Amino acid sequence: MDAQSRGRADDIDPADQWVLNPHTGNYELRLDQSAGESPVAARTATAEDSGRRGDTGTGAPRDGREGSGRRGANSPEVPGQRSRRGSQSGGRGAEATATAGRRKRKAPKARRKKALMWTGGVTAFLVATTAVGAYILYEKLNGNIDAIDIGDQGNKNVVSDGPMNILIIGTDKRTGKGNEGYGDKGSAGHADTTILFHVSEDRTNATAMSIPRDLKTEIPECETKGSDGASTTIPGTPDERFNTSLGQSGRNPGCTMKTVENITGVKPDHFMMVDFNAVKELTTAVGGVEVCMAKPIDDPKSHLKLKQGKSKVEGEMALALLRTRHSFGNESDLDRIKVQQQFLASMIREMKSSDTLTNPKKLYTLADAATNALTVDTAIGDAKKLMTLAQEIGKVDTKNITFLTMPVIDNPAEPKPITVVVDPVKGEQLFAMLRSDTSLTEVKQKEKAAKGKQAALLKGPKAAPADVRVDVLNGGEIAGAAGATVTWLQNQQGVLKSTNKANAPEKIKKTTLEYAPNQADQARALAEMMGLPAAAMKPGTADAEGLEAMVLTLGADFKGAGIPITGPAKIPADVEKSSADKAVCAK
Repeated sequence: MDAQSRGRADDIDPADQWVLNPHTGNYELRLDQSAGESPVAARTATAEDSGRRGDTGTGAPRDGREGSGRRGANSPEVPGQRSRRGSQSGGRGAEATATAGRRKRKAPKARRKKALMWTGGVTAFLVATTAVGAYILYEKLNGNIDAIDIGDQGNKNVVSDGPMNILIIGTDKRTGKGNEGYGDKGSAGHADTTILFHVSEDRTNATAMSIPRDLKTEIPECETKGSDGASTTIPGTPDERFNTSLGQSGRNPGCTMKTVENITGVKPDHFMMVDFNAVKELTTAVGGVEVCMAKPIDDPKSHLKLKQGKSKVEGEMALALLRTRHSFGNESDLDRIKVQQQFLASMIREMKSSDTLTNPKKLYTLADAATNALTVDTAIGDAKKLMTLAQEIGKVDTKNITFLTMPVIDNPAEPKPITVVVDPVKGEQLFAMLRSDTSLTEVKQKEKAAKGKQAALLKGPKAAPADVRVDVLNGGEIAGAAGATVTWLQNQQGVLKSTNKANAPEKIKKTTLEYAPNQADQARALAEMMGLPAAAMKPGTADAEGLEAMVLTLGADFKGAGIPITGPAKIPADVEKSSADKAVCAK
C-alpha cells in the first residue's frame, strides 16, 4: 500500500496497522483515527491532540521539528513510525519509502523471542479438532466471538493465581458451508473431542488430557441459562456416554464442565468450543500442518489419502485426518485421539517455527479465522480477555506440554464392549496428580528434586498412630470436612488424639500442617496417612510443651477423608504420553 492510498478507509491493509510496541514487546493494531482524510489532514489532527502528544496546543512543535512536537516524552514510540515521521520533509514519496522500510525491518532478537514465547498459549486454542490459536489484538474481532453464560460454573476471573484448567471442546454440530456431510443431521451436537488442559501454578508446565467420547459415566444435574436470562435445570443421568454432556437434552458447555469435574475432581475455569470449520480455516491460515504417517493411508469413508512419511495437510484434508477412525490402530476412538494429539503437537511446532507471530498480516488472518470459529464462556468473552489468557498460557515452554489420554478400561457391563469406563486405579492416580498440580514432565521433576530441603521434611522416623496428636480445621470448600477427617483418622487410622476444631478463620488454597520441631515424627506419620506433599509441612522453631497438638488446616485441595492430598510423583505405569516438541508418525 503506497502513501496515496492512505486516504481510503476500505484500502487499509491490516498488516500496515500492526506494529511492535518496544515498551511492552506486544504487537498492537493502530488505526489512523483520521482514516478517509489526506495524510496532511491526519497529521494536523494528531498535532492538535496536545493532551496525549505533549505539544504546545497551538499546533506548532515545541522545538520547531515536526517529528518531536507530536510526541511527548512519556508516549511510547512504535517502530516504523520513527522513520516515517522523520522523513516527512521529503514529501509523500519519502513517506512511502520509509513505510516500505518499516515493513521489511525485523524486530530485534529479544522482542522476537518474547513474541515467540507466546506460542505456548496456542495450546489452549489448538486442541485436536478444536484447533484455535491466535493472539487477538484488534477490537474488531470481538464481533466474531460467541459467548455463553454458564452460571456458577467456571471462574469469573480471566486468570487464576493458582493452576488453571481450560476445557477444550470440539463439537460435531453440522454448521457452516461444506459441513453437510459431517456429524448427525439435525443434531444439536455432542462433545465429540474434549481435552482438559491443565496449566501449572508456576506456569512451567501443562498437561493436555483427552477424554474419550465413548466414556460411560454419570452426567450430573446442571443448570443452563437462556437468552432471556431464565434458568433451566436439566436432570442428571447415571449411565451415559460422555459426549452427551453437550447439546443433548439442552445441555450447554457448562454441563460438560460439571461432568468433567464430577469425573476428575478438577474444576475447569473456562471453556473454549469450536466446530469443524476451525480445523479447515486455521490449518489453511497457517499454510498447512506437517504430519507423518507410518504407512500409506487411503480411507474411502473419510476420503483421506496420505503417503507414507511426511505430508502437509490443510482444509478438508486436515479435518479428514482428525475425524478418521478407520486408518489407525484398531480403528477405535482411542486411536483417533492419538492422531489428534500428534496433529496438535505438530501445529504448535508449525506456529512456533513459522513467521506467524512476527508476520502481522498472517497473524490478523489467523485471528480472524480463529475468532469466527470460537465460542467461550462470558468471563473470557472479548478480545482483550482472550489475549490476557493467551499471554498467561504462553509462559509454558512447548517441551513441557504433555499430551495423554484419560486411563480407561473396557466397560465390564457390556458383553461385547463398545464403550469404556475410567480405570479405577490409574485414572484416580492421574486425577490426583492434576489436582495436586504435579507435573508430568521431567524438567519439572528436576526442579522439584532441587527443593531437597523441603522434601527432606517427609523423611525420617514416624510416630505410632496412637502418639499422634492433632487439631483439625476446615479451611476448604467441603462442609463438615474437619469432622469427617477426624472420624476417618480415629476409626481408620488409629489417631485417637485428633480433635475437630471446626472452621478455620479464613479459606486457604493448600492444606497445611503446622508442628513443632519435637513433633516432627508425628508430622511425618500424619503426612503419610493423608498423602500430604512436602509443601504442606510447616515446621515451627520452638518445641511444643505438654499436650500441645499439631494444627492441620484443610484447604481447597482437600477432596475428602481418605483421599490423598497429592498424587504419585510419577505418571502411572503404561499410561502413554507425548510431548508437544517431538514429532511422531501416526501408526
